Amino acid sequence: MFKASLLQPATFALDGGAMFGIIPKPLWEKKIAADDFNRISMALRVVLLQQQDRNILIDTGIGEYHPQKFQEQFKINPRNQGLKSALAAAGLKPSDITDVILTHLHFDHVGGLTDSAGKSLFPNAVLHLHEQHYAYALSPSQRDQGSFQSHYFQPLIEQAKAEGKIHFMQGDEGIVVTVNKDTIEYKTSFGHTPYMIHPIFENYIYLADLVPMSHHVHIPWVMGYDIEPATTTIYKEKFYQTIIARNLKVIFEHDITTWGGEIAHLKDKNKYVLSSAFAGSDESFFPLNF
Repeated sequence: MFKASLLQPATFALDGGAMFGIIPKPLWEKKIAADDFNRISMALRVVLLQQQDRNILIDTGIGEYHPQKFQEQFKINPRNQGLKSALAAAGLKPSDITDVILTHLHFDHVGGLTDSAGKSLFPNAVLHLHEQHYAYALSPSQRDQGSFQSHYFQPLIEQAKAEGKIHFMQGDEGIVVTVNKDTIEYKTSFGHTPYMIHPIFENYIYLADLVPMSHHVHIPWVMGYDIEPATTTIYKEKFYQTIIARNLKVIFEHDITTWGGEIAHLKDKNKYVLSSAFAGSDESFFPLNF
């Protein structure tokens, strides 16, 4: 069994209207308040899985090296040294990380992969990412090209390829890694970005940007950032069916106050809801109990 923990390297903020797409502000602001620039505060929640000599990260946050203007635009608030400090709270150094699983290559998920000098923060880690998503990230549409900072991640991924430290996932589902007969699975979703992966471990699933916050559980509540919002709604329902059938708990990557919960289907209303909400993971290091 994996020992699992949640890490909180930083918080940031994005436009509330963009985060809720077609949902009117009078509805979404009942759930989360916006600042004077219409930005809502969000978490950058990373998962740490440990077993024997393996220390596995799922996503890496936004990074701590961005120019001042970028930091102010996205209201980045790192905790001390960001991901380094969060790992230190878990008793680890970046060099202790053996595997990094990247759900997708948007800057707030892959930014922590590099240090301020442009070198890999995790020199001993194998990178796990979806090959088709990587291809898309190098040539995205004009709509979402601002979400990909390939000048940061491409050199690191190509270096990992040259060193034989990369595992490219293929297809819609499969195994990311197996450690002593315990597996981390993955399923892919579409709509937000092509071939975004969602790791499944023990009885948890990491939803990444399919359902970024508890406020997005209701199927029509989809981000304006998604390149195909209608496709996102289809995949949300598919994932909910799997989550309920397998009795999985969910982890929200971007919700500051609610780190996860349980999904239920109200058959009389044909509606999916968060039946149990898990709060209290504001610390930099938060162990999970299975």
